[in-house]
Amino acid sequence: MTAPALRGRVLPTLNADGTRRLIRPRLYVGRTYRWRRSLAIALMALFVGLPFVRVGGKPAVLLDVARREFTLFGTTFLPTDGVLLMLLLLTIFVFIIWMTALVGRAWCGYACPQTVYMEFLFRPIERLFDGPTGKDGRGVRRVLKYGVFAAISVVLGNVFLAYFVGTDALAAWVVRSPLEHPGPFVLMAVTSGLVFVDFAYFREQMCTIVCPYARLQSVLLDRRSLVVGYDARRGEPRSKGKPRPGNGDCIDCGACVAACPTGIDIRQGLQMECIACAQCVDACNFVMNRIKKPEGLIRYGSQEGFETGSPTRLLRPRVVAYALALAALLVTLFVVGASRQEAEITILRGAGEPFTRQQDKIVNQVRLRIDNHARAARSFRLELADSKGGRLVAPENPLRVRGEGHRIGSVFVISPESAFTGGERRVELLVHTEGEPLRMVPLRLLGPIEGGAP
Repeated sequence: MTAPALRGRVLPTLNADGTRRLIRPRLYVGRTYRWRRSLAIALMALFVGLPFVRVGGKPAVLLDVARREFTLFGTTFLPTDGVLLMLLLLTIFVFIIWMTALVGRAWCGYACPQTVYMEFLFRPIERLFDGPTGKDGRGVRRVLKYGVFAAISVVLGNVFLAYFVGTDALAAWVVRSPLEHPGPFVLMAVTSGLVFVDFAYFREQMCTIVCPYARLQSVLLDRRSLVVGYDARRGEPRSKGKPRPGNGDCIDCGACVAACPTGIDIRQGLQMECIACAQCVDACNFVMNRIKKPEGLIRYGSQEGFETGSPTRLLRPRVVAYALALAALLVTLFVVGASRQEAEITILRGAGEPFTRQQDKIVNQVRLRIDNHARAARSFRLELADSKGGRLVAPENPLRVRGEGHRIGSVFVISPESAFTGGERRVELLVHTEGEPLRMVPLRLLGPIEGGAP
């Protein structure tokens, strides 16, 4: 049985005339809310503290865009780690699909920073200044509230910046003039401004209008996914104000609507705006206890279960298939990561002409990039595997490369003109590190077509 639609409303966040409907959800503290609050406190500590945590002397998470490096729990990924990064992103994507099929939009309601900060930081501060109804915040109270919002936004803006520049650079910049680092300062200021606008004004519209992840999760749900729903078989037909014989348990009190942070009526069925936060569950359980009815009129379940009364089964073929795919990706990621070489040598396109003549010699410039995956700095010595047909000259040899860094250098291969056949010569570059041969790099050198044997 489907509940009747609300009159005079186009969208949950809009009034009938198209103006925005400001949503100030009523707080019902129940089991779900207390559990979410504990989780939110831990997550806020994690979000803020993660850039300051060090693993093996390196930040736990650092997205160094300028140097094109990504550090995750002590391991630094370089641009040459394309396969690893692809596997990592694919694993995250399959994990999202699996979690959505298993527990629905649990991320949105329990762990998304938008929900965590809005419902457990900014909203409690707003209730402190404006009162539970949101009508007491006037004059000085409003100024103080927005002042606190602005201060928190600046802190979060600096934390966001720390994920990209590291805490050492951030600590140095905080005590210096912004004119010394205008780029990062502008990034921090813009981020702080966006955070303030989001949590002070935009709010639930981030979930219902902007966020693509919400739409992605919505299309991944099926009729047996875990969702927050209303048991219409038990609740309809509704009474008004108090239970009446022959009617369902719903007394149409509106508590579920008043508690919803996105303004929907869960009794209308599954909706894209629902973030599965279960605040309506706590509100309904509060009312059911008051009228001496069993809890669970609004609860977690599946669409199929709410319609047929069948139990909700989390484990089903689709979930198992996703889990197997995820396990296969994790194993592949581990194997590829374990077989990762300590150094990568990449031959780059040379600058200028492909070769030059020096009397009866041909000189080829070879540009190469060395990526050192080891944590310690290392020296790489380059030489030709067969030096009889030429010699290698380098401005600097060996090349010193910092730990988990890279360096681009050039070497010159000088060969006799007679060594080229058909305008090319193939040689091998031997790379040594710490006195041990590391790998052989094949080279194709271009030369004059008229050279070589007839």
